[in-house]
Amino acid sequence: MTEPRTQEGDDARDLAGFGYRQELKRILGVYSSFAVAFSYISPSTGIFTLYALGLGLAGGFFFWSWPIVILGQFLVALNFAEVSSHFPVAGSVYQWSKYLANRHYSWFNGWIYLFAGILTVTAVDLTVPIVLVPFLNGLGLSIPSGFWTPIVVGLLVLLSTTLLNVFGVRLVSIVNNTGVVFEILGMVVFALVLLIFFHHQSPSILTDTRYLGSGFGNASGVFLAAMFMSLFVVYGFDTASTLAEETRNPRREAPRAVLASVIGAFVIGTIFLLATILAIPGDANKFITDTAGGKAAPPVDIITGNFGAGSLGSELYLFVVFAAIYVCCLAIQTSTIRLAFGMARDGKLPFGRIYNRVSPSLHTPVGTCIVIGLLSAIPVFYAGAGTVAISATCMIYLSYFLGNLAILIARGKGWPKAGAPFRLRGWGAVVNVLALVWGGSMLVNFLWPRPGTIINPNTSELPGLAGIPLVGNVPIVELTIGVVVLVGLVYYLIAQVNKPAQPLPQEAAASA
Repeated sequence: MTEPRTQEGDDARDLAGFGYRQELKRILGVYSSFAVAFSYISPSTGIFTLYALGLGLAGGFFFWSWPIVILGQFLVALNFAEVSSHFPVAGSVYQWSKYLANRHYSWFNGWIYLFAGILTVTAVDLTVPIVLVPFLNGLGLSIPSGFWTPIVVGLLVLLSTTLLNVFGVRLVSIVNNTGVVFEILGMVVFALVLLIFFHHQSPSILTDTRYLGSGFGNASGVFLAAMFMSLFVVYGFDTASTLAEETRNPRREAPRAVLASVIGAFVIGTIFLLATILAIPGDANKFITDTAGGKAAPPVDIITGNFGAGSLGSELYLFVVFAAIYVCCLAIQTSTIRLAFGMARDGKLPFGRIYNRVSPSLHTPVGTCIVIGLLSAIPVFYAGAGTVAISATCMIYLSYFLGNLAILIARGKGWPKAGAPFRLRGWGAVVNVLALVWGGSMLVNFLWPRPGTIINPNTSELPGLAGIPLVGNVPIVELTIGVVVLVGLVYYLIAQVNKPAQPLPQEAAASA
């Protein structure tokens, strides 16, 4: 008697077609998959972190960077949604490049993305104390500021997210799902309250270009710099795909979650940005000038300026932002662990065969969780880690660009040849080219040296790096990418380049 087919069994057989056993626990539905990707994007986290940069540089006009970045990244997301429908395996851009390009290309793409993820975990961990300490002090505690406070808080957050990842994706999904509800409801509720009761500025503030300066070249340069708030928010949507081995019916659900996370971030971010800009208290020009001079810290000062410092409204806002940043930390670490798991499983990382075993009871790669946690903890002790980690965002955009390039080259060879639940069909090449144009232009923006700023300063401006020979005048983005690629190249030449290529399983070859 034949046993009835189940979705879980079909998914396991589908994964076996790619040469992998079902070891991770497949329990995520479409909402949980969306929630993890949305948490990685986390509009409130990115907006909170670099809101002052955008407003201080371009005034209310910086709002328009938001829909521009969303549109550009949505083109990337469309490509990723299609490829995730064909390759529902853990590893995101590493796996896609492996099947659509070659093992050398995919290894370097995965290596760059892996360390970008590790540094991003550090950056977001160090953002938590900026919100958590004022929130706890508002409740009557007295937590001192100083060198060790952000380090201790950041390490405690990292320890907790590592333990959550160790004890399983179900626990991660519960925390993420709850955090996303807090973030969405919190940001929308605060935005509506601000729009209804604290609407101080005219909508004309959104079209005021005086802060951009005169001349097209100067104005465009200022706007491109102000765009970094939005660029820092809208990435990580591929997380829904990299958790494909833990998602039910991933060929259908992962693409939906990828696109839904970007659309959801756009809606929530748009409402919140509009509300907070229009709710700037008092003289908007003075507030923007004070922000540029470091005398005001929006959006917190906008909230406290309307609700009152230490009030119930301000405390609730800080709690919502804390919850959002925390689940963002969790989602980024989860995604980075799955990428490392996918690479180590293929024998592509140092000592991967030792630490990458999946626990039969927890259904998680416990050793990989610990390794990623430890690597993310190292930069926490460096005083300039925030700037270095923000610069690492460029490496994610670089990995996305390389992933899109591999997809376009594969399209030129006739991909996709097999059917899938989500396909761009005749629009695939057009969307692909537009995504590459967008990604390439933003890479130029990232690599543009900007001495004296937090975006891409010279290395000599960061603590402890001024005296290093040859690198003092190198912009930090270029140096960060250069170090990661150079270390990777040395390891690859020693341990990877002469390894025999593994033939693609029949199903994977058919999909490619």
